[in-house]
Amino acid sequence: MTEEKFAASMQEEGVEDFAAMLAAHETSGHRLQTGQKVTGTVIAVTGDSVFIDVGIKVDGIMERKDILDADGKETAGPGDTVEAWVVGVSSQEIRLSRSMSGSGVAALEEARDAGLPVEGRIAGTCKGGYTVEVMGKTAFCPGSQIGLAASEEADSLVGRMLQFLVIRVENRGRNIVVSRRALLDRERQAQLEVLLEKLEVGATVEGKISRFAPFGAFMELDSAVEGMIHLSELSWSRVGTPDEAVSLGDTVRAKVLSISKNDKGQVRISLSRKQAEGDPWQDVSQKLEAGTVAQGRVVRLAPFGVFVEILPGIEGLVHISELSWTKRVTKPEEIVQAGDNIAVKIKDINSETRRISLSLREAEGDPWQDAAQRFAAGSLVQGIVEGRSPHGLFITLAPGITGLLPAGVIKNSKNSGQYSKLDKGDSVALIVQNIDTAMRRISLAPEGTEASPAADDKAWKQHANLGATSGNTGLNTLAQALHKAMQNK
Repeated sequence: MTEEKFAASMQEEGVEDFAAMLAAHETSGHRLQTGQKVTGTVIAVTGDSVFIDVGIKVDGIMERKDILDADGKETAGPGDTVEAWVVGVSSQEIRLSRSMSGSGVAALEEARDAGLPVEGRIAGTCKGGYTVEVMGKTAFCPGSQIGLAASEEADSLVGRMLQFLVIRVENRGRNIVVSRRALLDRERQAQLEVLLEKLEVGATVEGKISRFAPFGAFMELDSAVEGMIHLSELSWSRVGTPDEAVSLGDTVRAKVLSISKNDKGQVRISLSRKQAEGDPWQDVSQKLEAGTVAQGRVVRLAPFGVFVEILPGIEGLVHISELSWTKRVTKPEEIVQAGDNIAVKIKDINSETRRISLSLREAEGDPWQDAAQRFAAGSLVQGIVEGRSPHGLFITLAPGITGLLPAGVIKNSKNSGQYSKLDKGDSVALIVQNIDTAMRRISLAPEGTEASPAADDKAWKQHANLGATSGNTGLNTLAQALHKAMQNK
């Protein structure tokens, strides 16, 4: 029914107070109740009253003193938005207040029964809580009911004016208990209900990181309404603690994963920051290229290699065989530690299996790349004895480059006794007899010794078959024992 038809019908029926009935019709479905918190816009400030538009035909009226600060200056004017509590409802007006006013036991009981907040000053701390001056009386607020924020300290509240709900008034005002937490919980619940009406699973929301927990971080979705981002959902990168991914106060975007209630009826909102950012593997081929060198951070070690994060959420594996040119690595921690920043060469990228092969040693450069020029056949070189085996002495000529002084060459040399006495770490000068960069072999001999390629090749083959490793005489001895045992068997 239109307003014109409704008015005509009222006139035909002879209704005398048409205006009141029309107002009642227009405000049906928009009724306010005492104790309800509303947000409105200041229409005018006249005398001792403030007129506020609360979204219905009947304006709200609030005392002017409610918008005055400690110096008597107005904190709100026409056009400003204010929050207030409904303290009275009639067909002529909606009475509003920033908090319950008045004094005495009767006023406190009225506030308790109506569920209206009261203004109180925290006078000090006491055993178990705080003393609060409210409506001319001294009340007690338990420590658990003060609603202390994580960033606040107990003593910092003393002297502050805050709003409370009256929980108990007994013995003619001798026992008054108030709670700030109950008021905050009520506001939080009201805000949560409004938020849940428009919040959907799969939606992307924005908010500030409000606090940390061992299992994740909490994000403020609305005033006093939080969602939780689990540690595993904070970042595509591996994080051990929340502050590795975000900081308190950071504004972040997150995807709503679920909205549920526990056994106590408490609403839990689960969020994901990493899913709001998108899967980093979607465009990895545009960011990384095989054959290039990238900087990364060692995130974890495994017996078979090292995992390195080269982009947020993108990890690659450096196999243990790709860790060093200069030594045989038995444990990755011999070369790197978790948290180290290193340069790695990207060997292969497989977006389908989400695997990237990396090499630490190739990023540092192959020491054999220019070995033919550095250690030309016939040149005199200085080296350090790396180890001894039945096949001869292994001599370190440069990091990653080892030469062999065969046992047969030592035996046939003029100063065989001198070379037989050499031990690990001793320095020695030798001649390069031949070099094979493809096989990564350098054969050495004392000055004046004739080359014996066959003997050299035989020594290298025996050395390789027995698993001899540069600088690892313990492994050589074990290999010899196993080899002998197998022959006897």
